[in-house]
Amino acid sequence: MRIVFAGTPSFAAHHLEALIASRHEVIAVVTQPDRPGKRGKRPIPSPVKQAALAHELPVLQPEKIKGAMLKPLAADVLVVVAYGQILRRQALTATKHGALNVHASLLPRWRGAAPIQRAIQFGDPSTGVCIMQMDEGLDTGPVLLRQEIPIDDRDTAGSLTDKLAQIGPPALIKVLDQLDAPTYVPQIQATEGVTYAHKLKKSESLIDWKKSAGEIERTVRAFQPNPLAMTRLAGATFKILAASMANQITRSYPAPPGTIMEISKAGLDVQCGDQILTVCSLQIPNAKGSVMKGGELKNLESWGLRLGAKFDELS
Repeated sequence: MRIVFAGTPSFAAHHLEALIASRHEVIAVVTQPDRPGKRGKRPIPSPVKQAALAHELPVLQPEKIKGAMLKPLAADVLVVVAYGQILRRQALTATKHGALNVHASLLPRWRGAAPIQRAIQFGDPSTGVCIMQMDEGLDTGPVLLRQEIPIDDRDTAGSLTDKLAQIGPPALIKVLDQLDAPTYVPQIQATEGVTYAHKLKKSESLIDWKKSAGEIERTVRAFQPNPLAMTRLAGATFKILAASMANQITRSYPAPPGTIMEISKAGLDVQCGDQILTVCSLQIPNAKGSVMKGGELKNLESWGLRLGAKFDELS
C-alpha cells in the first residue's frame, strides 16, 4: 500500500514508525504546523514531523488537509492517527481506499478528542483501539478491527497512552495487509452506547472535594501528565501528581470536604464528599516545579499544609 500518513503527537509517531518498518510504503507525511513552545519560545516540530524527517520522508504542514493536495500523490490510502482536525469529504475520498483512522477507544464509546482520559475518569474497566473507515462524522465511521485491553486501577493517561501505542500499530498493519480483500467488510457502529470524549478543559482540573474520593482519584490519574489536577489553599495553587485510596474504604471524619485530616509517610489524608483520599505527591507553586512526595509533605507548613487546613471550595 502507498500511504499518506497524517498525525501529530507521540502516539501518532509510534504508528508512523511501525508503518515505515512494514512492507507498506509511506510516500508523504502530513502534520500540524510547528507551534511555539512554552512561554513563546521558538516553534517546535511535532513528534510526527521529527520522525518523518529522521527517515527523510516528505513533510506537508497545511493549515487544513484538502483533497486537491492529496490526489496528485496517487496514494492507496490516507492513514490518520491523532492528527487534530476533522477532515472534509474531498480529503476523505482523495485516495483509492479512502481514509483509515486509529481511534483510542472502543467505539462507539468515547468518540472525540480525549477518549483515553475520559475512559479513566469515568472508571471504565477496559478500553482499546479501533481501526475505523473515516466518514464526515465525528468518529462515526464503520470499524474494520478493534483490540481491547484492561484499564489498570493505577493507570494514568500517560501510561494508558503508552499501552495503546503498543497495540495500535500492529492492528493498523493487520488491516492494511488485507484492505484489498473484497471480503473484508467493516462493521457499522452500534447506535447504542454512544458517548463523547470532549476535549479536556483546564477548568476541569480544579478538584471539587465535595465529590467522592473515587471520582477525585480517577480525575488525578486522567489528568496526568497533562494538564494535572489542581487544588488551592489560601490562593496558592498546588498540582496533584498522585493520589491513593489504599486502605481508605471506610475511613472518613466529621469534617468539611477538603480538610486535611492527617499527615503521614503516605501523604496528606484529605476528607472528600464520602471518605478519605490520600494525596501522595504535590507540585509546589512558585517553586520551579518542585515536587514533594509522601512523608516530605510534612515539611510544607509554611505553605499552609497542616492538620485542619482546608483546601478552597470551588467558586
